[in-house]
Amino acid sequence: MADNRVRQTDRIMVSYRDIFLVFQRIGWLSFGGPAAQIALMHSELVEKRSWLSEGQYLRALSLCMLLPGPEAMQLATYAGWRLRGLPGGLIAGGLFVLPGALVIAALAAAYVAWGQLPLVQAAFLGIKAAVLIIVIEALLRVSRRALKGPAHRLIALAAFVAIAMFGIAFPLVILIAAATGALCLAAKAELTPASSPTAGLWLFLPGIPVWLAPVGMVWLAGSEFLTALGLFFAKLAIVTFGGAYAVLTYMTQTVVQDLGWLTTGQMIDALGLAETTPGPLILVTEFVAWLAGDAQGGTAMAAIAAALCLWVTFVPSFLFIFALAPSIDWIAGRPRLAAALEGVTAAVVGVIGTLALWFGAQVLFGGQTIAVGALRLPDPGALDWRAALIAAGAGLAMLRFHAGLVPVLAASALAGLLIAG
Repeated sequence: MADNRVRQTDRIMVSYRDIFLVFQRIGWLSFGGPAAQIALMHSELVEKRSWLSEGQYLRALSLCMLLPGPEAMQLATYAGWRLRGLPGGLIAGGLFVLPGALVIAALAAAYVAWGQLPLVQAAFLGIKAAVLIIVIEALLRVSRRALKGPAHRLIALAAFVAIAMFGIAFPLVILIAAATGALCLAAKAELTPASSPTAGLWLFLPGIPVWLAPVGMVWLAGSEFLTALGLFFAKLAIVTFGGAYAVLTYMTQTVVQDLGWLTTGQMIDALGLAETTPGPLILVTEFVAWLAGDAQGGTAMAAIAAALCLWVTFVPSFLFIFALAPSIDWIAGRPRLAAALEGVTAAVVGVIGTLALWFGAQVLFGGQTIAVGALRLPDPGALDWRAALIAAGAGLAMLRFHAGLVPVLAASALAGLLIAG
């Protein structure tokens, strides 16, 4: 425990210095996706330091899972808020994101400079094959948690069909899933509210123009590209239910097909690099923004685009936490909200299924597909045996022997160099 903390009512007061030191450590060590990040914070905040009780931690986690955005980053923000109010939340949430954002910026700049070199492309072959297994592992993990009964499985199947066969927009799928969950999966009775659900609105409502102010500034400056980029990633930030995997297909369709900012290969490389960095996987948006900005106007434009993307992506997460954290007990007692989340989480299984199908087609078959009814499935004749061999090895390591993410990515990159370099 920290020596300089004192208990005041139900809040443990911790110095800003301790918050800074602990959360910068968490930020640099937060590899492996939300499950690993949530476990790391539980170890640091509940077990080692007792800064949060088990009940506080679990209620906060439930709240963060209800919200769009990266739940681990929001959980860090809540912990900082719980300890030292708004300044503590800004420090904790900011330090959770900052290390990964710095690494992503450096990787994006390096990718622009050297990403097309043959040796780099060979390494990326291995990384992309491993990322395919990571997506499949995420699909299996979310399925075990989300598909609790026939109704949940039906929602997941409907989401898969809606996107894979009919191309229905991801935000609409999420809204329908939430409504279906609230109507069909909720408990019969709701608990008596323990606090007001509007306690934090005084901060949320004026925070909205602050969030969108940079988009307005680039619009006034006459930059059509930056305005479009800011608006797109702002919209993405408020529909990111179920983690980054759930919105990758939607983001890829928009960025590659509709807007033409990146190629399909660059989008896959972006995900591969984002998997190697600490912090939330949604930082892949920063990589995308950097590459899009570089194509529009070089390094300066890339840096501005990346900074704008980070702002519009993460500010809503701070606003949600600061607005809703005072009402966490009320939210915990709302079965319909929990049921809406169940519907969304079930739909995310189907959405990640479409991502796995698309990613597998790109990595293993070079995007070559054949029509099977209303679906377009990978063409067996276009199989890349090198990617398939590396993916098989990564799958064995991760799914059978539960090897760590970073060692598997490193070994897969080395295998790519040896096979294709």
